[in-house]
Amino acid sequence: MIENLLGNKTAEKTLLYIVNYGEGHTSGIAQTFDLPKSQVRKQLIRLEAGGILVGRNVGNIRMFQINPRCPYKKELEALLEKVLSMVSKSDQEKYYRQRRRPRRTGKAL
Repeated sequence: MIENLLGNKTAEKTLLYIVNYGEGHTSGIAQTFDLPKSQVRKQLIRLEAGGILVGRNVGNIRMFQINPRCPYKKELEALLEKVLSMVSKSDQEKYYRQRRRPRRTGKAL
């Protein structure tokens, strides 16, 4: 939807993922959208260099989130949340509603 504004689809998917989940890492984003890790990593580095994202190391994983010092953070998040609200229900269920913690044993799906 806003790939022309951001440069490409990988950047769009990466930012939507991070806004939806609060943070993300290369493998998680690549696995979710079935993208090559190298493309996702390239976009994360580009967005970090531009001051849009900020990364921190958690063990041997680099986690990225929206830069809290970004001067247009609120506007960017509002735009991305608007785009998320326009994503089809099937894509929302497939990409943006993943279970983040284990299910209790024996609990029905």
